[in-house]
Amino acid sequence: MSNIYNQNLEKNSANYQPLTPITFLERAASVYPERVAVIYGKQEYNYSEFYRRCRQLASFLSKKGIRFGDTVSVLLANTPSMLEVHYAVPMCGGVLHCINTRLDATSIAFQLDHAESNILIADTAFSSLISETFSKITSKPLVIDYVDKELQFIGSKFGSYDYEEALNSGDPEFNWLMPSDEWDAITVNYTSGTTGDPKGVVYHHRGAYLLAQGNIVTASINKHAVYLWTLPMFHCNGWCFPWSISVISGTHICLREVRADAIWKAIKYYKVTHLCGAPIVMSTILDAEQELKQAFEQKVEFFTAAAPPPEKVLNDMADAGFNVTHLYGLTEVYGPAVINDWHTEWSDLTVSKQAPLKARQGVRYHALEGLEVFDSHQMKPVPRDGKTLGEVMFKGNIVMKGYLKNSTATKISMKDGWFHSGDLGVIHPDGYIQLKDRLKDIIISGGENISSIEIEEVLYKNNAISSAAVVAIPHDRWGETPCAFIELKDGFDISADELRDWCQKYLAGFKLPSLFIFGPIKKTSTGKIQKAQLRNQAIEFIKTRSLS
Repeated sequence: MSNIYNQNLEKNSANYQPLTPITFLERAASVYPERVAVIYGKQEYNYSEFYRRCRQLASFLSKKGIRFGDTVSVLLANTPSMLEVHYAVPMCGGVLHCINTRLDATSIAFQLDHAESNILIADTAFSSLISETFSKITSKPLVIDYVDKELQFIGSKFGSYDYEEALNSGDPEFNWLMPSDEWDAITVNYTSGTTGDPKGVVYHHRGAYLLAQGNIVTASINKHAVYLWTLPMFHCNGWCFPWSISVISGTHICLREVRADAIWKAIKYYKVTHLCGAPIVMSTILDAEQELKQAFEQKVEFFTAAAPPPEKVLNDMADAGFNVTHLYGLTEVYGPAVINDWHTEWSDLTVSKQAPLKARQGVRYHALEGLEVFDSHQMKPVPRDGKTLGEVMFKGNIVMKGYLKNSTATKISMKDGWFHSGDLGVIHPDGYIQLKDRLKDIIISGGENISSIEIEEVLYKNNAISSAAVVAIPHDRWGETPCAFIELKDGFDISADELRDWCQKYLAGFKLPSLFIFGPIKKTSTGKIQKAQLRNQAIEFIKTRSLS
């Protein structure tokens, strides 16, 4: 008996090609060659020029020996060069390694050695950092200097080649390489490494292709959108937006520094339609001097991750002309993989009823096959009651290949066929998930679980607070108790007693912070608060206070 599966219908070059996001740029350059692709200061490239420059850079890298699987590291800001390397490096078979520009020399040296970087493309504004890094690394890669001509201070040249000269020496007709397998590595991104050395998270072409398109579909981004780069491209490859914007032949507006004046000017002048960033970017926008805030006609879509924005921030952003959409993800899932998909009828609800809906992380991207909250001990889904805590887990094509040179950590993270996020959450009856804490950040006081996020949400409702972070500190009787770090807005003053009274209006007694520490809260370059450091800081604060 015959069926369709034994008819010799096999894959061949006519009906199968490995998926790679490089093809998005090739198509955009073919269909819209004259359309503006990249703008940065006085620099402007259309899609034909953008594609040509990427091919030339890929050609040069190939001449310098980059082959399939070789690592090309970059230390670049959000400049056109950072967009070009996202295409040029995989075009010659290389694996792109984007370095966080705010890291110290020791951390960068570890990454360069661990990734076995063959070539480093570095902005000369970071030349002193590069010099210090090279004093610490085992094997020095070939360095290409990128000079940002939009800067007054360009630093010192350090490398063997100049970026523009190297690029211009390449072949504009370079016959770039398709991956031999769509599961081949395309990039490696390092985690923050808050406990021990950072881990190298390896992405593949297939995942990058799918999430790049997933961004467009999930966020309903229109053709020829204008995207402002307020999210660092070194962070999860800019959530794959360097590739996404080519899908809709949009325009990249590069922004080296996230400054209020530059953001407001760009939105008005270039008619920006989309931007992404951590909550700190929203604060930067809203806290701008009134004379910087210019009215604009278009509705601007702002995508944010990390903790849910406070209700007041959402309302203030809406009043300023921004529609905020909450996303959630991790480095291991290419950035955002979950979206708070808004139902039209929810807009008719009162503000107080909308607030808890907006606080949820949401549902999976189209490109993600599985999202669930599990009892991690039994590997059973928790009840969909919005109350039972479990670990958030992911499954599908936008989960990383694994951790570079760390098979043990890879196996642990993907135990039982799911990627274990380490995030604690609940799942509501409608399938929307809501984070409650990190597994390592949950506060256990007298046997009761306390969500640091719940306390932070209460604190953010106070108009005096600019930033808040809650961590566990040791307690002789209860085991642990909450400690709140508080950063106040300029011109505001509030005491610990006043804040404790404020919290008491909204929280059960056992959830009240026993200690408030006032002052600036250090954040990573992507706006994240590293609670492990805060826990150590709180313990040292307690020791100092007891000694005095």
